[in-house]
Amino acid sequence: MGTILKDRVALITGAVGGIGRSISLHLAAEGAVLALNYLVERDEDAEEYLKELTRQGFRASLYKADVSRSDEAVSLVERVTKDFGRIDVLINNAGITIDKTMRNMSPDQWDKVIGVDLSSVFYCSRAVIGQMLERGYGRIINISSVVGQKGNFGQTNYAAAKAGIIGFTKALALETAKKGITVNAIAPGFVKTAMTDKIPKDVMDKIVDSIPVGRLAEPSEIARAIVFLADEKSSYITGQVMGINGGFYM
Repeated sequence: MGTILKDRVALITGAVGGIGRSISLHLAAEGAVLALNYLVERDEDAEEYLKELTRQGFRASLYKADVSRSDEAVSLVERVTKDFGRIDVLINNAGITIDKTMRNMSPDQWDKVIGVDLSSVFYCSRAVIGQMLERGYGRIINISSVVGQKGNFGQTNYAAAKAGIIGFTKALALETAKKGITVNAIAPGFVKTAMTDKIPKDVMDKIVDSIPVGRLAEPSEIARAIVFLADEKSSYITGQVMGINGGFYM
């Protein structure tokens, strides 16, 4: 086990999904104590993942909460802080897609994606920022997307949310730069997950052909970058957007 994040308390939203699992595993492997937030996954699946972590000797707890709601995000942070004393690292990873062209997108489909993908970043960051400022230390890492940088057909809601995360990251970084708190964003391209596994082969072939590296990202490649940014020694990096997309967007 590594020691880069030894005894640091990390709250990860959307921690039981594909990328979230890889993020939490990599943080745990470097010594972090994990607060795993989830919502849409089955309770049994979340509990089994927790058992898997504890079998490996990692320290972790589960927290079911809808972080697209301000009151639940605040309650989540309060519960984690009560259990572990503080939150050192916040990974805003919760996200969904509801893809429709603008003509066919309902206001509810817009609101849902904005709420889960963007508003949750504000709610959770706002809930932890006070304690981070009091201690003079914190790492906030927001998961954006290449879609927030270049757009994508049928994803105006998702693109708007992920672009909003980039603006949010830069603005909050300015507010906290002298306070020992860094705020950065990761913008993944296409990542090999259960979601992308469902894409038809002919469509996936076209996607892979458009990526200079010639393949999808592994979740671990996203997670390793997050470990780097969460490190106490990465204190001179703030307000940045790290693109991990195989050259798909430069």
